[in-house]
Amino acid sequence: MNPQCPDIHLSSTPIRDSGLDQRPVIVGEVLFDVFDDGTRVLGGAPFNVAWHLKGFGLEPLFLTRIGDDDDGRRVAGAMRDWGMDRCGLQVDTEAATGVVHVHDRDGEPSYDIIPNRAYDRLNAESAFESLGTTDGLLLYHGTLATRFEPAKSTIHHLRQRAGVPIFVDVNLRDPWWDREDVSTLIADATWIKLNEEELGHLALRTPAAREEPTFEPKTSAAELRSAIGARQIIVTRGERGAFVEGDDGVEQARPNLTGRVVDTVGAGDAFSAVWILGLAHQWPTETTLDRALDFAARICSIRGATSTDRSLYREVLATWNRQADDHLPID
Repeated sequence: MNPQCPDIHLSSTPIRDSGLDQRPVIVGEVLFDVFDDGTRVLGGAPFNVAWHLKGFGLEPLFLTRIGDDDDGRRVAGAMRDWGMDRCGLQVDTEAATGVVHVHDRDGEPSYDIIPNRAYDRLNAESAFESLGTTDGLLLYHGTLATRFEPAKSTIHHLRQRAGVPIFVDVNLRDPWWDREDVSTLIADATWIKLNEEELGHLALRTPAAREEPTFEPKTSAAELRSAIGARQIIVTRGERGAFVEGDDGVEQARPNLTGRVVDTVGAGDAFSAVWILGLAHQWPTETTLDRALDFAARICSIRGATSTDRSLYREVLATWNRQADDHLPID
């Protein structure tokens, strides 16, 4: 860890060090979802992923930028209390912390993502300094954080500088994405996660997909993986589960939906976090897929994308340990 950050675990009680030498490097936005009733919920896909990884006992390095404002102080405080490494947390004295206004439109949410926020100004020099001598497991980022400079260039440079495999979590939000930019981001990624609709947008760039009269997800995923050389294309399908197109063929599974669904906010981020956890522990693809869907379903049973209840993570790990002899850290 960076010796310049001696207070990483200040006021925290980590579940347990996983014993893994390699750390996931998570890059991107942290923000507040602001609802019509004034409720403010801390989130952002990369933040959610890093939060879950810490809950499961890993030590992710989260690289992001907050404003010098009350929201920024809330982010720093939440990370401190959860025991997260704050060495990658940059503070911007000009731009405010990220905000997304969430509106209810006839029962369906719509999103107004406020531009020119602190995370859009991620500084490359500070990010490189935070990397230090970190032995990275992988570098994870989404597509939203690349919408503006300088964050866009910083992330591209980090991908080259880190020297580790890349996990790209596709999150297409109009108007904050460009087909050419996203195609560049996934071109040299090792793992690409996206939903069926996003696959449809990107797969149409492959010759075979353009010739198909109808969209067939598994064929399109295979064509896309062949075109860019990724190790795995991971496609989520909502209540129909997910499938993985990889070197070992196609694995698919459905989630356990016996629990009550409170909301689906952050389900994809929960899925991504467990996928990275599986890579860290070298689980078989089938095991990782089942567990990613299981945890995503559990997150759908609570309000919001994350939880401060450490027992949630202990219970999940204990359940997985009962199912297989993994001996994951749970206390």
